Parts: sequence; structure tokens; C-alpha cells
Amino acid sequence: MTSVEVRAGARVYTALIRSGLLETIGSTIGKTLRGPRCAIITDTNVAPRFGNQVKQSLSTAGFEPTLITIPAGEKTKTFEQAGNTCNRMIAAGLDRQSFVIGLGGGVVGDLSGFVAAIFERGIPHVQIPTTLLAMVDSSIGGKTGVNTIAGKNLIGAFHHPSLVIDDVDVLKTLPRREFNQGFAEMVKHAIIADAAMFAGLKENVARASGLRTGTDASGTLALQSLIRRNIEIKSRIVAKDELDRSGERASLNFGHTVGHAIERAVDYAEFLHGEAVSLGIVAACAISMKKAGLPKGQQEAIVELLRAFDLPTRLPPNFPREKIFDALPFDKKFEGGKIRFVVTSAIGSAHLSSDVTKEDIREAVNEL
Repeated sequence: MTSVEVRAGARVYTALIRSGLLETIGSTIGKTLRGPRCAIITDTNVAPRFGNQVKQSLSTAGFEPTLITIPAGEKTKTFEQAGNTCNRMIAAGLDRQSFVIGLGGGVVGDLSGFVAAIFERGIPHVQIPTTLLAMVDSSIGGKTGVNTIAGKNLIGAFHHPSLVIDDVDVLKTLPRREFNQGFAEMVKHAIIADAAMFAGLKENVARASGLRTGTDASGTLALQSLIRRNIEIKSRIVAKDELDRSGERASLNFGHTVGHAIERAVDYAEFLHGEAVSLGIVAACAISMKKAGLPKGQQEAIVELLRAFDLPTRLPPNFPREKIFDALPFDKKFEGGKIRFVVTSAIGSAHLSSDVTKEDIREAVNEL
């Protein structure tokens, strides 16, 4: 068993990383939470594969689970859906002694975490991410939320999970494109905090397919190690700035200002989140060369690594770029109308800059 202790303020929780964890999910959760009633929130993609397995394991362990399946996709992450989910939990008899399980990718994790934060003024939340991206990023740190018409995650709460369970076997069910988008967040973590991991990712490009399918003899252990390292990076940053006040945690938003705007420009229909982040990273690197002195050779190495994982680095010619600029002012990283943009001066470090202008962003987007 590989585990990481995540610290955030007064909260401490564990992320478990191993194959075969879903088989004993009930007893594993039973070591941390009592219930007995709980809600398993999942989506229409994940429920057919893992919903009944998780529900049965919980029942065997003495819990009384209610399976709640929501439509898959970013458009589901709304305040209305959160309210409907809460109503279903009330109808199932859940109360303040109950807990919520998020079984799915980042959308499910964000929504289930938000539901857990507001139901009965807050009940425990367990994250069971089923995508690589969610394992290395969104399941850690306690940010939960839903989208509005204006932008992503504009309504939310900080609500740390009581437990994170990463069963690497579930990643074998992912299509290659879905799996690869997780490497965008890994590349981001390497850029902002770990130059050595950046070099390690370059070494893992050739075996990416083996990591996903488990055909590489040492692939499972390598994947567990990568997931663990990314959780360590994110949890260390979160521990310094739990509520995103000092600017330390803001470094995790590298590539996300433009990435979120790209998602919003096409109503979340064209790019997966990690793909949009990849494009945002390319734009952020262009701005970093201009404003932070990022060497050209390092910028090229970053773009090359993203491409090696089949992540996009250019926008389609007919992409509605003006809609990107329309979405930017609603990003949470704009405060008082001023841009708080994350830049990097060298692979392995990042910082907030107040020198980036909207024109700088426009130039970078036009180059995509």
C-alpha cells in the first residue's frame, strides 16, 4: 500500500494508492467513517462499471448506501444539480451522521464535495477518483464547486475529503485520450515545483500506453509512484496556503486562466479539461518568456513534452478566440479587475505576476 498524508490547516487525511482497492472499499472506509447511511455520487459513464461493486462492498461492511447517478460531463456541474442531489439524499434518509462518496472524475469529485460541504451544513466526503487527472489534482486540496453561466467553479467551498482512495486498476478502463489528459496536470506540477519530475516525465513518454493498460511489467508501480509524487507536490503547496490567500496556492493555477476560458468559449464541448490546460500552459509559457525570462529552450521542451502525450498545443484555425477573451474577466484569478497571472522563469518554479496585461494574454492566445 502506498499512502500520502495530506495536511491542510488543522485537517489531516490520507490518500491511498494501490491496485485492487475497490475490492475492499467498504472495510477501508469503515476504518475512517461510521455512517451508517451514505450517498455514492457517480455519473452515467462510471456507474455501469463500478457503481454496484462499490455499493455491494459498502453494504457488506454494514453501511446503507444510496447510489445517485448524474449525467456525465462538465455541464452537469451546476448549482441546480447540487440541489437535486441534496434532495435525493434527504429522501433517502441521510442526515448529519452520514457521508458522501464521490466516485468518478473531476466533475463528480467537485460536485460531490460541494454537496458534502452544504448538506446539513457539512458532512464527510470520500474521494474515489476514476481518472488520472482527478487522482493527481482535483481530489486533493479541498476545493469543491459548481459552474455558472459566466465561468468555472465560481460557486464553491473549501471542504477537504476525509479519505482519498486511488485504485490504479480503474485507469485501465480509460480511453487513451482520457488517460493522457492527466499528464497535463503532471506537467504543470513539474513546471511549477519539480524540475526532476519534468525529466522523469520525459522518460515515461514511451511507456505511457503501458502505464495505462498495465502491459508494462513495472507499469503499475511506476504509475503509483507518479501519482504519489504529484499528490505530494500539490499537498505541500496547499499546506502553505490552504485557503488560497497568500498566493502560494495560486501557483497551481499555472495554465488554468487561459485553459478555463478556452473551455468556456465552446461551452465545454470541444476539449477535455486537461487538454484545455495543455493549451493554457503553452500560452502561459509564451507570456513567461516575455514577462519572467523563461528560456526559449525550456519553453520548447515544455511544448514538446505536452505533444509527446498527445495533448494539444495549438487551437483549431476556426476556434472562436474572441469568446476566450470574453470569459477571462470572470476567472477567479482576476481580483478587483486586476490580473493575477502565474508565470514561470524556469522549470521547477512559478510565481504570481501583476505585470501581465490583457494584451499579453491576447498575443499568447493568438499564437496558439
